[in-house]
Amino acid sequence: MKKLVLIISITLLLFSFISCQTEGKKEQFQTSVALDYPVTSDYNDLVNLFKEWRTFETPPTREGAPDYTVVTFKKRWPKFKQLQAKLTAIDTSGWSINQKVDWYIVWAEMNGYDFNHRILKPWTRDPAFYKSLWDARSDVPAHEGPTHHRTTELWTYSFPLSEIEKNRLLSDLKVIPPLNTQAKLNLTGNAKDLWITGIRDIQSQSEGLKEILNFTGIKEDVELVTAIEKAITSTNDLVSWLTNEAKSKTGPSGIGKENYTWYLQNVHLVPLTWEDEVMILKRELARAWSSLKLEEHRNRDLPQLLDVNSPGSYNKLAEQATKSLMSFLEDEEIVTVKEYFEPALREHLGQFVPKEKRNFFLIGAHYDPRPLYSHFYHWFELARMDKTPHKSEIRKGPLLYNIFDSRNEGTATAVEEMFMQAGLYDDSPRVKEIVYIMIAQRAARGLGSLYAHANEMTMEEAGGIHSEYTPRGWMKTEKELLIFEQHLYLRQPGYGSSYITGKYLLENALADFARLKELNKEPFQIKDFFDQLNAIGNIPISLGHWQMTGVDQHLKQIGK
Repeated sequence: MKKLVLIISITLLLFSFISCQTEGKKEQFQTSVALDYPVTSDYNDLVNLFKEWRTFETPPTREGAPDYTVVTFKKRWPKFKQLQAKLTAIDTSGWSINQKVDWYIVWAEMNGYDFNHRILKPWTRDPAFYKSLWDARSDVPAHEGPTHHRTTELWTYSFPLSEIEKNRLLSDLKVIPPLNTQAKLNLTGNAKDLWITGIRDIQSQSEGLKEILNFTGIKEDVELVTAIEKAITSTNDLVSWLTNEAKSKTGPSGIGKENYTWYLQNVHLVPLTWEDEVMILKRELARAWSSLKLEEHRNRDLPQLLDVNSPGSYNKLAEQATKSLMSFLEDEEIVTVKEYFEPALREHLGQFVPKEKRNFFLIGAHYDPRPLYSHFYHWFELARMDKTPHKSEIRKGPLLYNIFDSRNEGTATAVEEMFMQAGLYDDSPRVKEIVYIMIAQRAARGLGSLYAHANEMTMEEAGGIHSEYTPRGWMKTEKELLIFEQHLYLRQPGYGSSYITGKYLLENALADFARLKELNKEPFQIKDFFDQLNAIGNIPISLGHWQMTGVDQHLKQIGK
């Protein structure tokens, strides 16, 4: 009987919470659940629940690999519902905005788990979910798109390996064969585009594993060689199985407009709908194209930019761009430049690539890399996470399920134009043209991804928008980037649009921040805005907006 009462109460609890539209209603709702769970208003209880939640979120193992089988998910589901109910029984009415923001982060993560379980099901629909080998760090807090819980992060190793690191690598590699075996049990979905394109990811893993055999000290170690060869064999076997199964896949890969909107609002805390995002991206695409043409007209009597044509000239250009950007940020008081900013940027300056091999971003970088280096604000943020992590236990690490996308991708995209408007290219006006080309590309690819998720286009058709609406044909030179980006955005709802919609949300936050300064007759300084943004951490822009301004009108759409 107690179990029945608990099940009924949790069901009513969640239904009531989803219906809440304001903070006041949420507080009334929290009080109503006291009969089932003791109401607490202690912030430390949230921190403890967060730790319990994160421990739960890591699945148990099956034959040495994370267990994503249907049976295990069913067994664990009641525990998850208990964690959700505990969270909603916390009374935040007397908390600071800062503390309430942390509550929303935990709420969003739990919603992410729920959505993955009900709708996204990457372990069932998405072969790329089972990619284990990663040779580079992502430029955002965690990998872009769904990944399993025991990946091999090759970039964290230094070769030749110490004994401790050798054992860590062996432990990582031994996960791959049983996980690949489990993949063939779990992958029962019918998402054609996800399935077919995901095979490439698993194939690339096989090639990556072969490359490890050539790393310093590997060939001499029989134990490591054996583990690598077993991982290669099992990966190749999975590729063969996926290729054979692909013949029967006929279904759509998008999640549909309604699911997409729910995911935006309840997981990524983006206060928009699918329709809103289409409108915003169409507007940005048109604005970028028209601004580009006006800028070209303005610059018509100036010499054209010339791309560098040798390693030496690229290195010289990269050095000039680095000094220009760092001096600009410091001298123009854009942001407090920390000692780790420049070293973080210098690790990613790139190198000369022959013209015939350049992708979209490399084309622009060989004219002037400052627009791309502005986007590398990413690396400043990751360096801050590494060196001065946020004091909040909830915010100091990467948020799950790519919830950080509006913050990290939105900010990195926004500053490209913001730095331009603040004067970064006064010494070379034609570089502004590159900025508008980059905005157009982000808008076009995001728009394509929206139609793909609505199942109004295939992934290939979405890529057509991406390619055809990027100025100067810069997306037609190298197809791998096009496939990679559209595949990622189909795997991770909301990510493809987050560059532009995150930019939009950041501009809204800046507008409110400046407006309140003006109302209070206080001086506005862009440095104050960026410093506060940085101090808040890598959380959704909607929450950062609330914490920096106290304005929460934009949050009313979240949690409906």
